[in-house]
This record gives sequence, C-alpha cells and structure tokens, in this order.
Amino acid sequence: MMALSELNDDIVRSMYVGAVFSDFGGKINSLDFHRTADLLVTASDDDAVRLYDIASAKLLKTTYHKKHGADRICFTHHPSSVICSSKHNLDAHGECLRYLSMYDNRCLRYFKGHKERVVSLCMSPVNDGFMSGSLDHSVRMWDLRVNACQGILHLRGRPTVAYDQQGLVFAVAMEGGAIKLFDSRSYDKGPFDTFLVGGDTAEVCDIKFSNDGKSMLLTTTNNHVYLLDAYNGEKRSGFSMDSSPNATIEATFTPDGQYVLSGSGDGNIHAWNISNEPNKVACMDSYIGVPSCLKWAPRRAMFAAAASSVLTFWIPNDAKTAPET
Repeated sequence: MMALSELNDDIVRSMYVGAVFSDFGGKINSLDFHRTADLLVTASDDDAVRLYDIASAKLLKTTYHKKHGADRICFTHHPSSVICSSKHNLDAHGECLRYLSMYDNRCLRYFKGHKERVVSLCMSPVNDGFMSGSLDHSVRMWDLRVNACQGILHLRGRPTVAYDQQGLVFAVAMEGGAIKLFDSRSYDKGPFDTFLVGGDTAEVCDIKFSNDGKSMLLTTTNNHVYLLDAYNGEKRSGFSMDSSPNATIEATFTPDGQYVLSGSGDGNIHAWNISNEPNKVACMDSYIGVPSCLKWAPRRAMFAAAASSVLTFWIPNDAKTAPET
C-alpha cells in the first residue's frame, strides 16, 4: 500500500475501491484508524467490533457484544485496545462506555454516567484521557485508568467533541452552529473562545481538526459541511451536500490538511482541494449508497467509507497517476 507522500489532485481523482467487506449483519455505526499502526476498527448493529489490517486489507478479528451492543468506537493508544459506546441496556446498567481488549476479547473497564446514547467519542492524542458527548446533553471527560468520570459539561442539544492534534485544545459543537473551544488542562474554567456558524440551526453530527490545527470541519444533520478557521472561527467555505433523510454523512481531512472529502445523499464521495480557495477536484461514485462513515488513514494514501452494512477501502490507481513518458 502506498505510504502517504505528497498528495495531489491527480492522486485524489484516481482513488478507487481496492477492497470491499460486506459480511456485516447490520448497519456500520462508526469506524476509526489507529494513529500509528495500520489498523482500522468498526462498530456495527450486529453487536460486533471488527479489527482490520489496512495494509493487507484483511479482517483480523471479530468480537461480539450482545449485552451492550456497539455504537461509537475509537482506538486508544494501544493497537489492540478500543473504547466502545453501548447501544443496549443503558437504563438498566448505565454502562455507557467500555474499554475493550481486542487481543483477548476482555472488557478492561466500564464507564458509567451517561443516561442516553453516546453520539460522539474521541481519544486524547497525548494521554489516557478521552471524551464522550451524549444525547443526554452532556460531555464527559474520562481517564482510561479510572472508572469515575473526571469532569462534566452540561450543554444544550446534541454535543459533538474533538481534540486538536496536540491534545491542548478540544472543541464542543452544538445545535445552532455554536462551537466552544476549551483548554484541555483547565476546561473547568469554561471555554476560552466561542464561534457561531451563522444561518444553520441544524444539529451538529461531527467536528474534526486538521492535523496542522489550522482548520476545522463541521458537519450538520442536514448535510451541510463547513470549513472553518480554527483560530478565529471564520467560515472559509461551506459545502451543501444532497440530503439523506435516513442517514447522516461524515466529512474528513486528508492528513496534510490540503483536501476535504465528504459523503453525500447522492451516493457520491466529493473531494475539494482547500489549499487556497476550495476547488472541487473529484466526485466519485461510492458504489455503496450514502457513505455515513468516512475517514482518511493517518499515514497512508487510502481512506475508508461505509454505508449501511458495507465497508470499502479506497486506494490510488497507480496507472492513472503515473507520469506520461
């Protein structure tokens, strides 16, 4: 598999489906890449967590979690450990989050606190802290080493959370396009900045920082994607995707921060070069319907897209990008 070198418009345009996985027994709810290992993990409605080797495009392991289900998922720093949010029995047990070992299929720790489904989950890039946002209108801070919640923010609406790549700042986005930025070390003092993305009252379903920390991507439930300046909240661009009444979409940065890709209700994956004025460079048929999960691998020229119960790995078509002789 091609390592991540300099991406260019031709490479992005050449991306095609290199592997398809259709053995899911239910909708794929979320996926995540490990930061340093060539691994991807998925959580799906068949109560399964699946671990893939992205270099060889192989399924390594499937574990089942019938009691709690599998909804949001993210890797910890260890390549065989993940955090997974529960979909079942939230009222009965309150075990909203689990720290799982994929190596021996053990639950290493339960985290209790949220009263409703977790809809956003992210791991700190620098320590054992992680955050969760729930439909109970709260964001909770946790530490992998401790059962107890470390901190809580009460908010309005559905909250979405993300750390910047240095782990120094985290963002919480809410309905009405409000984004609050917090210092990770002193979040109890409240946000140090608040941005408003005007004119969009839809709930936010995803927020991401670019690797260089200069930009943010905000995706709403009505399929609007906003590219924002992470320093002052200025809206650099907005992309209106076709609506998808039964599915939310996801947008992603490439690791160099030069491109944005997004799913759309039209079943395509759209790509823009954002290095200067955003310029659309590709519109690719996803072949799987509306991509509700979309992420670019941290260290590879590949991305993963999932729609309903099908997962696809996309890689460059070398024949299309080879220089003419």
